[in-house]
Amino acid sequence: MKSIPKSLSELIESFKLLPGIGEKNAVRLSFATLNLKEDQVTKFSEAVKNIKLNIKKCKICNNLTENSEICDICNDKNRNNDILCVVENTKDLIHFEESNAFKGKYHILEGLISPLEGVNPDDIKINQLINRIKDENIKEVILALNMSIEGETTSLYILKLLEGMNVSVSKIAAGIPVNADMEYLDSLTIQKAIEGRNKLS
Repeated sequence: MKSIPKSLSELIESFKLLPGIGEKNAVRLSFATLNLKEDQVTKFSEAVKNIKLNIKKCKICNNLTENSEICDICNDKNRNNDILCVVENTKDLIHFEESNAFKGKYHILEGLISPLEGVNPDDIKINQLINRIKDENIKEVILALNMSIEGETTSLYILKLLEGMNVSVSKIAAGIPVNADMEYLDSLTIQKAIEGRNKLS
């Protein structure tokens, strides 16, 4: 953008790297940043830098953790170690935690099987999940994946892998509409989905 200073133009381009941020929103956010006080800008830039420096993936469940190899949930001795809730991403885990309906452990797949997008089972954390179920002697697996084609495909694939293993498999049900995105569900809906889960095996 030739009509504005280079630094502002670079900030606009940086905001456009974020999902869902187009040209207009990037310009709006950039001018809002420009109008921040100097200490606010410093705090903002430090926060962005710190998430890249300090936040890593939990080596057990793939949740986010800060300055540690294992996240707070995996480290929590009060959690039910027999039940594993399988979710697509960290945002879904956060929504389940906010519902206060689940007291077991989690496993984040970091994606869903989607052949059309070139995402195969080996591209997400399914093998890690199966190894955890065996190593941690998990008794029940709750599949809490989006009710989309990709979510259903992933659930069926996991269910197939667990055949013959001494583990109960259930799937969240009540209150979750077809094609719903977990990110937009309220806490009560998630709570009812956990309570009304359907046994698959």
